Amino acid sequence: MSQLSQASKECQQFIRPVRDVIELIGGKWKLPVIVALSFGTQRFKQLERLLEGITPRMLSKELKDLEMNGLVSRKVYDTTPVTVEYSLTEYGKSLDELIAVLRKWGLDHRERIMKPDFELEKE
Repeated sequence: MSQLSQASKECQQFIRPVRDVIELIGGKWKLPVIVALSFGTQRFKQLERLLEGITPRMLSKELKDLEMNGLVSRKVYDTTPVTVEYSLTEYGKSLDELIAVLRKWGLDHRERIMKPDFELEKE
C-alpha cells in the first residue's frame, strides 16, 4: 500500500466517527438543548424559555431525536395537566467534557476574533 493511500485510509478512519458525532449533535438546536439539560431536569416550557428563538415544533423534534439516540430521557407524570420532564441520560452526560472543550474554544475564539474589532471601534 502506498503512503498516499495509507494516509487516505487513516484520514477516512478519523473522519468517520467525527461525522457520526456531527450527525448526532449537529445543527442549530441539539447542542443548546443538551447544554440546557446539563443544568438539570427541565419541563418543555422551561426549555422553550431557555432556548430563545426555538419553536415548540423544533424543540419537540430535537427532544425526540435526542431521546431516540439515548441522550435524553423523558418522564411523564400522571397529573392534570400532564407533566413531562426531560433530563440527560448517563450517555448524554458523557458529552459534558466535549461541551466544556467546545465552550472554551468558543470563548477563546470570541476573544481572538471579536476583541480586535472592538478595539478598532474604540479608536
